[in-house]
Amino acid sequence: MDRAEDSSEGDAAVRFTDADAAALYDLVNPWDPERWPGDGFYDELVRAAGSVLDVGCGTGAMLRLAREHGHRGRLVGLDPDPAALARARRRADIEWVEGTASDARWDAAFDLATMTGHAFQCLVTDAELGASLAAVHRALRSGGRFAFETRHPQARAWEGWNPSEASDVVDAAGRALRLWHETESVIGEVVTFTGTTATADGTVLRVDRTRLRFLAEAVLDAFLADAGFVIEARYGDWGGGPVTGTSREIITIARRR
Repeated sequence: MDRAEDSSEGDAAVRFTDADAAALYDLVNPWDPERWPGDGFYDELVRAAGSVLDVGCGTGAMLRLAREHGHRGRLVGLDPDPAALARARRRADIEWVEGTASDARWDAAFDLATMTGHAFQCLVTDAELGASLAAVHRALRSGGRFAFETRHPQARAWEGWNPSEASDVVDAAGRALRLWHETESVIGEVVTFTGTTATADGTVLRVDRTRLRFLAEAVLDAFLADAGFVIEARYGDWGGGPVTGTSREIITIARRR
């Protein structure tokens, strides 16, 4: 599941640290452009851009792979999670900055900005959206592009977030773990859900609560326009198809005016 606002609950969380959670994220969500079409979509954009700001970079897998594959331009990752950035900083030839999207203070510094992994949906309030889009717009050079995706609300993805869809993994420390998500509430455009990490026998180690906003196209585009963006491309799937009545994604490339 996507990175978002985390809040560990209870003393049991001490047994599964933020560093453990960051390592588990990399295990469960490996960045692989050859295997995953969405990763391939962003990888192509990053490789073609001279300078890239990855907003909500998490553990930095996308930028680290781009550098590994020969990207020579400026690469900057921005994320509010210190544990995720600690993993990202294993690669020192990329700039890693702690902060949220609205904290971005660059001025006309990048050709491309990205928000992958549905991180855009973590911008829940109108104020967060406005401030974040303004900061990203300011960070881009004239004509620079902002690429991101959100889940299409018509697909009602949250209906599949329940304990019956639990998955079992073995983490880097050799622990057998069970992971599941559970929707708590759906209020307007905002869905609140929990992500639980437990031992194989069901003993809960950590619970993270997240809120995501599911924006319809028209609402999304109004926010982008207010921030000074124009839509360059819009897709409903990672193969480049249009948004339709059955699309699960709203994939956007917006350009700074």
